[in-house]
Amino acid sequence: MCGFSGFFLKEKNISLDSFKILFQQGESIKPRGPDSGDIWYDKFTGVGLSHRRLAIVDLSPAGSQPMHSESKRYVLAYNGEIYNHMDLRLQLPDVLWRGHSDTETLLAGFETWGVQATLDRCIGMFAFALWDTHLQTLMLARDRLGEKPLYYGWQGDNNDRAFLFGSELKALKVHPSFNAGIDRGSLALLLRHNYIPAPHSIYQNIFKLEPGCMLTVSRAFPEPMLTRYWSATEVAINGSAQRTARSSKANLLQANAVVAELDVLLQSAVKQQMMADVPLGAFLSGGVDSSTVVALMQAQSSRAVKTFTIGFNEEGYNEALHAKAVARHLGTDHTELYVSPKQAMDVIPKLPHMYCEPFADSSQIPTYLVSQLARQHVTVSLSGDAGDELFAGYNRYQLTSQLWGKLAKIPVPLRQFAAKAITAVPPSAWTKSATYIPIVKRHPAAAGLGDKLHKAAAVLGACSADDLYFGLVSQNQNPSLWVKDAAATALIEPKTLLNGNKPSLEGLSAVERMMVLDALTYLPDDILCKVDRAGMAVSLEGRVPFLDHRVFEFAWGLPMEYKLREGQTKWALRQVLYKYVPKELIERPKMGFGIPLHDWLRGPLREWAEALLNQKRLEQEGYFYSEPIRSMWAVHLSGKRNYAHQLWSVLMFQAWLEQQ
Repeated sequence: MCGFSGFFLKEKNISLDSFKILFQQGESIKPRGPDSGDIWYDKFTGVGLSHRRLAIVDLSPAGSQPMHSESKRYVLAYNGEIYNHMDLRLQLPDVLWRGHSDTETLLAGFETWGVQATLDRCIGMFAFALWDTHLQTLMLARDRLGEKPLYYGWQGDNNDRAFLFGSELKALKVHPSFNAGIDRGSLALLLRHNYIPAPHSIYQNIFKLEPGCMLTVSRAFPEPMLTRYWSATEVAINGSAQRTARSSKANLLQANAVVAELDVLLQSAVKQQMMADVPLGAFLSGGVDSSTVVALMQAQSSRAVKTFTIGFNEEGYNEALHAKAVARHLGTDHTELYVSPKQAMDVIPKLPHMYCEPFADSSQIPTYLVSQLARQHVTVSLSGDAGDELFAGYNRYQLTSQLWGKLAKIPVPLRQFAAKAITAVPPSAWTKSATYIPIVKRHPAAAGLGDKLHKAAAVLGACSADDLYFGLVSQNQNPSLWVKDAAATALIEPKTLLNGNKPSLEGLSAVERMMVLDALTYLPDDILCKVDRAGMAVSLEGRVPFLDHRVFEFAWGLPMEYKLREGQTKWALRQVLYKYVPKELIERPKMGFGIPLHDWLRGPLREWAEALLNQKRLEQEGYFYSEPIRSMWAVHLSGKRNYAHQLWSVLMFQAWLEQQ
């Protein structure tokens, strides 16, 4: 894992100290690569690359970057891991290798097969910048599912105009041509989703390269040209042919064969991702996904795998006991740390710098803490992320599967009337009523029942499954009413894959459509962003075996019955796990990886939040209308509603703005 950055000048500018700028760009992202750094600059073309290295494979100087190809045609700055790169070398028998890094393998592939053909052969995660000295073009590329980040955009005016790019926004901001203002449309997206979806960023004219895409730019063609070399949407749609072959009425023999095939495929993915010349371990929550990854690691390891868990003493937020039981059964070298509220809250001041742009998934806090714990022992850590998106693990999939078909038969006006009836009763009254009904009181959903019912009411009048999904993933249903001048400048909300640029998903069920959209948006822009920044802040490389594209493609070839069966999520994945871990250690209600944010905002974080949400401050800064925010803050403090997630997005923007 590493970090890179650089620039491409539209015109030669001899007044710039390009070497100094490249050095400073590297220093700005040094935690991504603390082991070494180097720069390359071509004064004749105005192209510069800066690289910071976290040495994982080939720790020698032979793995240093920016790296030239053997013929000197290509110069590469790269972040990631190509897990099958030694297999690729067997297909490149005539190369005189200098070392055993995957960077060198990529360059040899580019020269032999071309860039896209090489990427088609790669299994891994990556983002890179590649300068082609023959064609005088700069190419940026990002891995299929968006594990590694990459920002880009033209900045400056006239002779100072420069195309900037890098792993993190802080590297782009170093360049003197950077002058981007805050994008109020992206701010509205932040309030809706708690993150800013690609290709948008918090800054005007600065973009995120979308997963599975390549971009080329040159002086002759300064407008970036985008090419998609792999499509998750196409994989999902094409999987329908395989789903027909594996009929949902599959008999027991066929089901066992599918589970066995999945087991072998996951073993292969995990084994490849255990490739490292440095200490390696895994995050373990004790849930299905992380337990599967750790079980497959331990089954293929000659020594105890190092596993890491953090725990909280607050009831409903502690997975450490479950993780410890799984670790004991598998025989891992397990480390756990119980975190106090103060330790968790001490992370908050670090978040704006860590994420470069406002990011408001509050599980960013425990993710950083478990990364910090792991980094004390290892340099690489595997995780179970993406199991939910691939095997239908989220509650919204289960509820949609069970209820949407029935709800859709009820006329929309009648559903809207029911929604009004639900919201007429205060959430606190709904929650209190649950305590009088024993069967409801014992259900995990009883906690905060009123807030859940009110959220359900907000989407009860949905006209389609897509509308239902959009409502469920919207933390704020009307964010443009909060952002000052957004409506006036017609920037209510920029187009995204969810609100106007939706891909064609014909032939997919309601749940499958949700799963595809999650894989395209929530997974890369929230989950993977969170894991990347938290890990890189402490120089820890994170790896995600479920995002081996072979696993992704296999999962989308399975009928839904292998994912959702008789009300149980992740059916096929659970069958694999039960080969290694007893069912009784795993079966329990799903628990998110979170913190008691709602209580903290009413207690120890109240003074901090009040300062950021001060009415005078909001009005002077000019980004938000203060009235709806102050009103929601007052209701939250009263305990009548839980608005923690809606307020957290505002607080994260305010904290980020303050640091700017």
